[in-house]
Amino acid sequence: MSAKSKPAPKAQTQTDWKQVVKFVQCSRAMDEIEERELVPGKKIFYQFSARGHDMAQVLLGLHLTHPKDAICGYYRSRPILLSLGVALEDALGSAMGRAGGYSDGRDIGVVFNYPNAHGASALPMCGGVGAQYTPTAGYAQAIQYQTKVLGDRAYDGAIGVVLGGDASVATNGFWSALTMATTLKLPMLFYIEDNGFGISTPGWLQTPGCNIAKNLASFQGLKVLDGDGTDPEEAAFLIREAVSHTRGGRGPVLLHLAVPRLQGHSFQDTQAYKSKEVVDAEWARDPLPKLKAHVVPDLMSEAEWDAAEAEAKECVARAAQIADQRPVSEPAQVTRFVFSENDALQDEGGLWSSGYEAPRASDVAKPEGARINMITAIRRTLDHELAVNPRVLVFGEDVGPKGGVHGVTLGLQEKYGVERVFDTSLSEEGIIGRAVGMAIAGLMPVPEIQFRKYADPACEQINDCGTMRWRTANRFAAPMVVRMPVGFFKCGDPWHSQTNEVQFVHSPGWRVACPSNAEDAVGLLRTALRGNDPVMFLEHRNMLDAASARRPYPGDDFALPFGMAKRVREGDALSVVTWGAMVERCEAAAEMAGVSADIIDLRTLAPWDSEAVLASVRRTHRCLIVHEDIRTGGFGAEIAAVVADAAFLDLDAPVARLTMPDIPSPHHPDLMEWALPSVERVAAKMQEQVRF
Repeated sequence: MSAKSKPAPKAQTQTDWKQVVKFVQCSRAMDEIEERELVPGKKIFYQFSARGHDMAQVLLGLHLTHPKDAICGYYRSRPILLSLGVALEDALGSAMGRAGGYSDGRDIGVVFNYPNAHGASALPMCGGVGAQYTPTAGYAQAIQYQTKVLGDRAYDGAIGVVLGGDASVATNGFWSALTMATTLKLPMLFYIEDNGFGISTPGWLQTPGCNIAKNLASFQGLKVLDGDGTDPEEAAFLIREAVSHTRGGRGPVLLHLAVPRLQGHSFQDTQAYKSKEVVDAEWARDPLPKLKAHVVPDLMSEAEWDAAEAEAKECVARAAQIADQRPVSEPAQVTRFVFSENDALQDEGGLWSSGYEAPRASDVAKPEGARINMITAIRRTLDHELAVNPRVLVFGEDVGPKGGVHGVTLGLQEKYGVERVFDTSLSEEGIIGRAVGMAIAGLMPVPEIQFRKYADPACEQINDCGTMRWRTANRFAAPMVVRMPVGFFKCGDPWHSQTNEVQFVHSPGWRVACPSNAEDAVGLLRTALRGNDPVMFLEHRNMLDAASARRPYPGDDFALPFGMAKRVREGDALSVVTWGAMVERCEAAAEMAGVSADIIDLRTLAPWDSEAVLASVRRTHRCLIVHEDIRTGGFGAEIAAVVADAAFLDLDAPVARLTMPDIPSPHHPDLMEWALPSVERVAAKMQEQVRF
């Protein structure tokens, strides 16, 4: 619908305009008190005015009353939060960084979240532009799954709504989510607020023609609506049309509304890039006078309007006083909720908050049948967990009929159907972002990234997922299991053979597993699939079919705790700490060197078993760390630092490391083997350590 189209006559009577007035006036009063008092008083450090965006957001929020609706917004989305029921003192207190509110002072106040049992929840927004789109698409897909596959009628008619500025439509996240929403016909509403600027950059530098709605007019599977977000009657009609279409199961909608940004990008922004004519033209489009003209005198008197304005200012002033009296959160508590805690369950997200109870498990293996490779072991574990938990979904590029590029998921789609094991479009950000939304909706997503290097486009979503529990002070969490092949195989190269596991260890909130054999792969994967934290499950390519990694299947009840290393060879002359494909090489090297080596397979790097390492070092008085990743900044440096710090007086030799040089993995097998810690080089290093 164009801006010139006229809405149906019933549009006015279907909107509670007094509520609209109330929330818009509150939003304006909040902007005003922040700008005049709280920012100059250094009680708020980040402030983003919503003037001009406010009326249309409130109109949208008043439509989101379904208990399973969810929105994901961005830093200028506070007005819609007010319409969802967020208390004024929580919104202002969060902006001040005080205890309570969105995050207990851990995150900036414009990065919000809102678990809401009585209406739409606000999914944890992210600091990055465009990062809100793919999690919303994942949530919308979860709505579809809950209703069609699990038969949960509580999700009937629910929708996912994402808010974004016009600049955000240039991001990978937007296009990935658009692909998901249209190909899967998701109940998702893209709400684009176009104020003509991305910080200081004008729209013509970001969107051809300055209107994403016109550009997407022929996009298949998408209803596109376009209009003026400052015209009360038109905005109300378009929003009602968009929500009705999406809620009615007719597929996704993109609603593009033109609005003015009546202040700078943030409080500190002087808007020097705008001419006086541009600023004057923006203020001429202010929706507040238009709202007043729409409701006065037909729906309220001038006196009632003035009273509503005065009441809003009074309520906001009182809320600011309440917020200012809130303490700063206890600093010592800031280390809590990086990971789940048994005595404090998150409000939303994951299996556990949905009432899930994991089947009985044991860390004692009960071997069954012949030895199997890691491929078969992982597949069998996924198979069993898919069978016993209908909330498990496996997806990624080529995991369906092809069975994955390494054959791990072969046959699972045929057995469990395309709703539970499915291929995705080629977007790693979309794969992980989708998993985030699914996890918040109570599913257990198991996304696959084909190779370690391919995870790089998803790093924003990976980081945001890991910090979610911490930055929302345990209000939200997104447990998932990301399966990712890593390392060398028959050859190497910079694109398929990277390990770089330290990057995930350095991402707070992620548990990291790196099994070296089939039995450990089963135990760690099962624990991850039944857990309450996001897990990075690294499957080493060279060990997937290696004879040395084969073990009998340890049973359907077998599950291993994270953070517990395994001694794979006992000795008293040297402690060797390793993981992944290097375990096999270290065992062979000990034989070659004739060294009594205590070889410790860490199995998990986050958490890692420092106690086992230190106990071994204190007994052998020597330590050698072997890993495939490059030397500088590799995880071995962390181990070496801990050993030097906690067991320095026990050492009879300096802590040694043997790693790849600081280069990408070379392609030709001869070059690759030269760069890798070979059995011969490990053996020589063992002998050198013992002789020291």
